[in-house]
Amino acid sequence: MNTGLKITAFAAAIAATFGTAYGVGTSIDPVVAKKPPTAHDEHAEAGEGVGGKTAGGHESAPAGGLQISEGGYTLALDTPRVAAGTASVLSFSVKDESGRKVTAYQREHGKELHFIVASRDLTVYRHLHPTRAADGTWSVRAELPAAGGYRAFADFKPAKKGATGVTLGADLAVSGKAEPAALPPARATAEVDGYRVTLDGALAPGKANELKLTVSKDGKPVTNLQPYLGAYGHLVALRAGDLAYLHVHPNGEPGDGVTEPGPEVSFTATAPSSGAYRLFLDFQHKGEVRTAAFTVDVPAGGADANTGAKPSAEPGETEKADGHGH
Repeated sequence: MNTGLKITAFAAAIAATFGTAYGVGTSIDPVVAKKPPTAHDEHAEAGEGVGGKTAGGHESAPAGGLQISEGGYTLALDTPRVAAGTASVLSFSVKDESGRKVTAYQREHGKELHFIVASRDLTVYRHLHPTRAADGTWSVRAELPAAGGYRAFADFKPAKKGATGVTLGADLAVSGKAEPAALPPARATAEVDGYRVTLDGALAPGKANELKLTVSKDGKPVTNLQPYLGAYGHLVALRAGDLAYLHVHPNGEPGDGVTEPGPEVSFTATAPSSGAYRLFLDFQHKGEVRTAAFTVDVPAGGADANTGAKPSAEPGETEKADGHGH
């Protein structure tokens, strides 16, 4: 299957200092794609930030999640601190320019709002699904495994006419003994719950390239992936350092007569800049959502710059993904 997929985008470059500690999991960097040909392209408008040039002279892509307030909306965390390793209720709201909680949203991929939590060291990643109370307060139960600095992202589109997508980000502290983790090395494969996902393709600054992610289990290709939030795969990218955010969706959709349910999920993406990124692929099989995570190294300037992942995994060079949090 060669499903052309597109990325919704955000790109910017604020150098953020790492928090005191981090956890076990996954996190990533912004990737940006060319204008997608399907309904998924609304995300390309979300969280547009300041554009610029990369080190190689390419135009950078817009990035999201770098600001707590944007476009007249503010992300307000009611629980800015939780304890590590303890199930906690995360509560927050989105407020408009007048300070009122927003209660009307457009549904995107089956949800009014997508909520992502990632550790600053890019090792813990949670794609959560909060519920909204009538007054506009969102809440979700989650357990974050390690102490340190985290970033919470709210990805949504207001219901008002002509509104575009918005991605806001706010800092979240997880108390406990913090032990910062190193960014996992770039590898071509990741394993999660007995599934192996192989990444094939390259990312380069300012240049659209195809990324193919192939899912297998017990050495056999998985050809019956199940729709999850209206797609066979969802990709989020976070840039190391500032955690600039990109939520990517495939252009192909289940039931469109073209897109096959695996084993391959394809995205066309452009890196907004050189640097290290973490990519998180959510996929569903046999009724359960799993997340495969990859580190991608994007060299400066080269049109043929590759991801830094080996084209095929050597024995023992498969990353173990942890904690999708669904």
